[in-house]
Amino acid sequence: MIGLGAFVLGTPDPARLAAFYRELLGWTTVEGGDPTFLRLRAPEQERPGLSFQLEPDHVAPTWPPRAGTQQMQAHLDLLVDDLGHEAARAESLGATREEHQPADGVVVMRDPHGHPFCLFLPGH
Repeated sequence: MIGLGAFVLGTPDPARLAAFYRELLGWTTVEGGDPTFLRLRAPEQERPGLSFQLEPDHVAPTWPPRAGTQQMQAHLDLLVDDLGHEAARAESLGATREEHQPADGVVVMRDPHGHPFCLFLPGH
């Protein structure tokens, strides 16, 4: 996978969610001695790309937005070379596919703590 901006995800278990994304992204570096705030970094990047902050009362965001529900706070967009392979690999790590799928070349998924993320083929 390639391409990820800087995001902070709230979660009741920062270490568990960091472990999921570490495996999904293939990144090796986890920073931070405070278990309530961890940063995951790509080996070639100087700045952290993804952080996990303790939110004991975290509620998974809803996507697409539905009347009377919490709006999506943020999501990750990941560019991949093989959409089917990466979606299956994410599912094997504990991710689930969203019921709503917007278009060909994109798969919307949720991590084990309910945050949406999208797998994209380049050019879609």
